Amino acid sequence: MRIAIVNDTVMAVEVLRRIVTSASYYKIAWIAHNGSQAIAKCAVDPPDLILMDMIMPDVDGVEATRMIMKQSPCAILIVTANVQQNSAKVFEAMGYGALDAVNTPPLGTSGLGEVSQTLLNKIATIGVLIGKRRSKHTHTSDVSSPGGGTTLSKVSHPPRNIPFLIILGASTGGPKALGTILSELPANFTAAIVIIQHVDSQFAPGLAKWLNQQGSLTVRLAVEGDQLVPGTVLLAGTNDHLVLRPNLTLTYTKKPQDNPYRPSVDVFCESVAQYWSRKGIAVLLTGMGRDGATGLGVLRSRGWHTIAQDRSSCVVYGMPKAAVEMDSAMEVLPLLEIAPTLIKKVIHTS
Repeated sequence: MRIAIVNDTVMAVEVLRRIVTSASYYKIAWIAHNGSQAIAKCAVDPPDLILMDMIMPDVDGVEATRMIMKQSPCAILIVTANVQQNSAKVFEAMGYGALDAVNTPPLGTSGLGEVSQTLLNKIATIGVLIGKRRSKHTHTSDVSSPGGGTTLSKVSHPPRNIPFLIILGASTGGPKALGTILSELPANFTAAIVIIQHVDSQFAPGLAKWLNQQGSLTVRLAVEGDQLVPGTVLLAGTNDHLVLRPNLTLTYTKKPQDNPYRPSVDVFCESVAQYWSRKGIAVLLTGMGRDGATGLGVLRSRGWHTIAQDRSSCVVYGMPKAAVEMDSAMEVLPLLEIAPTLIKKVIHTS
């Protein structure tokens, strides 16, 4: 896999170069010291993956990501000094198509510390998603239900005070799409909402805080034992999979361990299909890969209304495309039509 480095700090570039080349199957495509250089180099020689800093002179990482994804799209991993401090820029860049984010390994790093290994792990995962490195694991469409089997039985009855459940699944470009939807939902919205966004646990709290500011509904991280509450938005917040338990509370599970999408939309949807008796709406938003297509299909077979975001409004038309190809989506809608559709259907069923 050919990897480009975009960073204005010479020492950071050298640290990243050493980490990348420590794996024989990674090669440095080119190095840029600011966003404008990266845009120009990418137009001539698109790499498989760009390690993009956020804070740079001239053109920063957000604008560079926007322009590259518009002109010569490729996979982009944000590598910045402090993901949490720069969370607003990180989410903005993810809205334009960056896949994930990780802290820059400390300057002077020698050998593979925890931060360096985290970076390599993320590069490896992206390699699998873009087809540049063969996965040893099964395809995500083959994942089993959290209990280890594929049977969809033992459906439980939800509490009477929850009239509706909405699932929003997203990946690349997801934060911006989610913010758009939440900004249009009213304060008296009576559905419970769960978001499964492919996001690393280190900045999931920042994403929850950012989404909480986008609209009138309360957004917070889902924690062990949470119940689904009307008008509250729960965001999957760890690198494990969020699932619904038989008693209709939420928990996290490492299984299936071989699923490269963490947290997985498929895994959550399948757990809901297994234990939730009342119907709801599942929406698959912009994202790379195929996660969520199988889960939407399972929920559709259970009588749920399923929606895929349309190609024109997606940053990456991967996950919704898979859902359309598998006939998992009952509707294909532009981003701006999704919130009004949710409102109509919730009001209709209330």
